[in-house]
Amino acid sequence: MEQAMIGKFISACRKEKGLTQMQLAEKLNITNRAVSKWETGKSMPDVSLMLDLCNILDITVNELLSGERIIMEDYQKRAEENLMELQAKKEKAQGEYNSILKILIVTFSSFFVLNMVLNYFFPEINFNNLLGLPSIAIAAILLVKWFFKNYEIKLR
Repeated sequence: MEQAMIGKFISACRKEKGLTQMQLAEKLNITNRAVSKWETGKSMPDVSLMLDLCNILDITVNELLSGERIIMEDYQKRAEENLMELQAKKEKAQGEYNSILKILIVTFSSFFVLNMVLNYFFPEINFNNLLGLPSIAIAAILLVKWFFKNYEIKLR
């Protein structure tokens, strides 16, 4: 699933249908800039648009994700390859999410321990402001968790 290859395929299929970028964009209720980004390989069509895009271009989703026409003998093999690639990308995103979460937890724990140590050794100085930093870390953890939860929903 190379974006540049998929973009060239979308462009070729659009031209085969005699559509301009603007006409394709209008049929999908998006901007022509989005179509241009797909065709240049800068972005991919949103999952919610793929079926409509495929219907307009008279291609299958498997062909879209492969970036080329697929003969029926190779169809099952290409479908499996595309599914495996999507699974690998999902696992990579999950691994990155876990790494970020671990870093944030270690950061929060470090701030908490630092606050406790400072309060123990210097009881006359108020270090309660250091609790604000862990609060920010907790907020960051929740924000990252929310982001990846929503990101994962879009993958499905």
